Amino acid sequence: MSTLFITAPAGLQHLTPPGHPERVDRLKALDRVFEQEKFSTLLRENAPRGEREDIIRVHPADFVDAMEEASPTEGLVRIDSDTVMSPGSWEAVLRAVGGACYAVDEVVARKVDNAFVCTRPPGHHCETRRPMGFCLLNQVAIAARHAQKVHGLDRVAIVDFDVHHGNGSQEIFWADDSVLYASTHEMPLYPGTGAVTETGAVGTIVNAPLRSGDDGEKFREAMESRILPRLETFAPELILISAGFDAHKNDPLASLRLVDTDFGWITKRLMEIADKKSGGRVVSVLEGGYDLEGLATSAAAHVTALMRG
Repeated sequence: MSTLFITAPAGLQHLTPPGHPERVDRLKALDRVFEQEKFSTLLRENAPRGEREDIIRVHPADFVDAMEEASPTEGLVRIDSDTVMSPGSWEAVLRAVGGACYAVDEVVARKVDNAFVCTRPPGHHCETRRPMGFCLLNQVAIAARHAQKVHGLDRVAIVDFDVHHGNGSQEIFWADDSVLYASTHEMPLYPGTGAVTETGAVGTIVNAPLRSGDDGEKFREAMESRILPRLETFAPELILISAGFDAHKNDPLASLRLVDTDFGWITKRLMEIADKKSGGRVVSVLEGGYDLEGLATSAAAHVTALMRG
């Protein structure tokens, strides 16, 4: 079993204000945990820069140009109340996009069994024309389109277990019957979307909201009752994961009570479905997770499962 682990040193140059939860320390915590001996067999590569051609399949060219021009030469620029850019941010997000697309290339070509893209900033809140929620571009959406347009896949699924609903991914694929977007998340919580009734224009949006205080049992129930059966029926040729670890019980931005083993469990269940329906093809992309210890141990459980450990 070979698992590709993609990182981007440029992610350390995406700076945020003091006290901001989406900070450089997140990557440093992950770097430390993946230095453990049990991860020594990971195939490690640095993310290439994302191609403009891939990005504009999701985000219009004028929006991409405006984002690049908004990148400051010094200091920080606020994109919205909680989303910022520093001089290194554009390179960081290009590498995050490039890492996600490269992971798809390697998995679809059967060069590796699956992949984890350990980059920042996150992406699932970014809509077609609107960066928000710490996100500048939507790399998992870009990776989905890359799989379809470059590799000719017909059906791609995105499963999002970040504690915050991926409004951007939902908006981008709202009327697309070739991409299934399925999410568990806490409600009510930022960004306020993700109700059960939000099913998309063609029924390919599946939301399974959880309530404050819900634990792993409720999470597993939501996955088993709403999301996993729909995923099997959809029979994607590739499963993409928006892997946010902020549903962990210690995360400061939310109130779910998941623990490391819950993230390992859902990873194994998604792999089981991928083995049956998708030729085993899974690409996971890091989203949120803001308690450093919870992030590190949860991501470790996730990647251990990808390695079939």
